[in-house]
This record gives sequence, structure tokens and C-alpha cells, in this order.
Amino acid sequence: MNESKFVPPEGAFTRTVPIRFSHCDPAGVVYFPHYFDMFNGLIEDWYTEQLGVDYSKLILGDRHGFPYVHIETDFKKPSRMGEHLDLTLLLTQVGRSSLSVVIVGHIGGVERLRARLVTAMTSLETQRSVELPQALRQKFEIYMKGTAQA
Repeated sequence: MNESKFVPPEGAFTRTVPIRFSHCDPAGVVYFPHYFDMFNGLIEDWYTEQLGVDYSKLILGDRHGFPYVHIETDFKKPSRMGEHLDLTLLLTQVGRSSLSVVIVGHIGGVERLRARLVTAMTSLETQRSVELPQALRQKFEIYMKGTAQA
């Protein structure tokens, strides 16, 4: 299998996730649905730690949800129990109510997986999409511009 090299852009939000027994199938390889939980954790941390926006307040206080409306993932190399997977979050597009996100999983510069996600901001009351608030949109656009790859 051809190994893809990945170097995160300067300023890109990256978290290291230890691969635990609970993430793995009987072969000791990450069972794919667990990646999606890791992705969600990365996004929550990104809101709070990178953007300075309390993710829990958006959900519980402001009553907004951020469901995934599209996910596709290329699994390039398995990750195993005992490894530490770096997850890097990149934005590729900011829409009226949506974000297009790329999450790259990598270890030592070797790309393990690449996910493309679209998440939409919704009202938890109406279950319909709502326009991103301008202040949040600006944070997204600044992050996207600051981490754009050449």
C-alpha cells in the first residue's frame, strides 16, 4: 500500500488520541465506527480550545445542534491498540449553515485516514438548519484562511 505523507499546516488544530482496547476489534485494529466518535471529540475540542467558543453552551444553552449531513472516509493504513493517532482538523468551506471539514489521521507523518465531513448548524427546537451567526462565521473563516495549504 502506498503511504501518503502528511504535514499539518502551521496553526492547524491537532489532537493526539491514544488508541485504546475499547477502540479496537479482536484483531487489535480500530473498529471503524470508533473513528467517528474520535472525530466528534476533535471538533468539540476545536470549538472550545481553538475558536474560544464553548461547544457545550452552543448545544445546551443556545439549543443548536451540529449533525453530520455527509461523511466519507478513506482508510489508508490501520491503527492499532497502543499507538497514538494524531488527528488534524482543516476547513475547506463555510456555507450558510454548514461547514466542510477534513480530518486527517496520521502517525509520524504517515497518513492513516482522511475523512471529509459536512456538518450543519440546526435548531434543536425545529430540527431545521439555521444560518451561522456572523461572529462564529468569522472565526471559521479566519481559521480556514490561516490553515490553508499551499
